[in-house]
Amino acid sequence: MKRRDFLALSASAAAAGVFAAPARANVPVPYDWTAMPPLGDKQAYIDWMVKTRGEDPKFLGERYDRFIIMVKNGDVTDDRNKRAFLMTPREAFVLTPNLPRAYDSAFLDINYGVTISGPHLVGRMTQTLNVQKGDKVLEIGTGSGYQSAYLSNLTDKVWSIEIIKPLAARTRATYDKLVGEGYTEFQAITSKNADGYYGWEEAGPFDKVIVTCGIDHIPPSLLQQLQPNGVMVIPIGPPGAQHVLKVTKTLESDGTFKVDRADIYNGKIVPFVPFTKLEGDTIVGTHNG
Repeated sequence: MKRRDFLALSASAAAAGVFAAPARANVPVPYDWTAMPPLGDKQAYIDWMVKTRGEDPKFLGERYDRFIIMVKNGDVTDDRNKRAFLMTPREAFVLTPNLPRAYDSAFLDINYGVTISGPHLVGRMTQTLNVQKGDKVLEIGTGSGYQSAYLSNLTDKVWSIEIIKPLAARTRATYDKLVGEGYTEFQAITSKNADGYYGWEEAGPFDKVIVTCGIDHIPPSLLQQLQPNGVMVIPIGPPGAQHVLKVTKTLESDGTFKVDRADIYNGKIVPFVPFTKLEGDTIVGTHNG
């Protein structure tokens, strides 16, 4: 889909009142990769974010409270990922009726039969990737846009694919609106409407891949587009009963590749929306074997 088509579709979506972001002023201080919000004091964090990001103290307080629980649970463990969570306005990516629950631990509906994952899951999957500044990251399943927004606080190279055409347009418009308000880190996100099963060959290879929909096998194209020594996080299993796996692709001395798998939740089942497929412009079934 061309960018002008995205914007045309997003304009009609905005007119229908589907956008969730609360009214906000422009970000008062330009984005700084080295800037670290206070981690150890809630009020100091809120004050710093209001001053530098211009955000709502109510949501900032809820974000910090969720952050403390995530740290205790081991969902975010290093300062880079703690910073990424604390710098990303989740409330900008949920639907208006769900604003009071923006920082709940639950999956939330975003229309089109899909959801925004809870912050604990997003944090743990992202932490597992160990994204470094400059890493090329591919996300399969743009959804609300929150995951890519989170990633853009870790690296300046993010690609994301969404199969649902109107959702892809709506989320692209959300990014563009936020960039216009001063969230320039979101300029790192390149997105398109396509079937993510086949990856994004012309943009690859990628250092990290994150899949946010469930499937019963690892898509061969995604594994092929993963760099040697790259990491993929993907929910694998039958419908509604996936295990979230860390998949590591290692180049062996004989030139072959070894693929290792590890369950990031030690066997816990985590349900995901299905990894659907396109035939032409129509979503038809799933990519399960």
